[in-house]
Amino acid sequence: MTVLQILELLVLALVIVLGLSLLVTHALTGVPTMSAGRAEKADVVALLQQAGLPDRTIVYDLGCGWGAQLVSLARAFPDAQIRGIELSPFPYFISRLRTHDLPNVVVRRGNFFGLDLGDAQAIICYLMPRAMVKLGPFLDGMLKTGTPVVALTFWFRDRQVSASRDGAGLRGAAALYIWPAHKGDVSRSSIGANAGA
Repeated sequence: MTVLQILELLVLALVIVLGLSLLVTHALTGVPTMSAGRAEKADVVALLQQAGLPDRTIVYDLGCGWGAQLVSLARAFPDAQIRGIELSPFPYFISRLRTHDLPNVVVRRGNFFGLDLGDAQAIICYLMPRAMVKLGPFLDGMLKTGTPVVALTFWFRDRQVSASRDGAGLRGAAALYIWPAHKGDVSRSSIGANAGA
């Protein structure tokens, strides 16, 4: 066997291991690792700006994937602490690489359902329906009343939307919730529903 053949086998093995890690994480969480597009990232930033975040705010990106949203948040809110959480090893590694030169970003590997998010002043998530069903009650026990939560594409079914931005074509829409955002909760309705686009 030549050195080139050995190198090809090592690369193939690495690709297989990385692919399997993505599949295993998807099977465990029900959420494939997806990345938001440019317009979707801009919608998330716009909704957080509309929510009027305080200076030096703490923003969590739950399931930060490949880190694209972390970069846009870090640039839009340079005084904020942006905290990404990702379970899948390969996307976590890529997120760390993408954000290594951003001093206001920390990426942590793990399952956010096992973490204390009580210091969050804003949350963003781009998850699937199965995870969203569990996320609402989890955030109920974690977040302070009035915390902005932005969901991309997959929304909370049992919560009142404060504002939204419609995605064009196949692009997902983003929704802003002021937590706990229960139906009928009009405490922050001044933001107005469907204030986007």
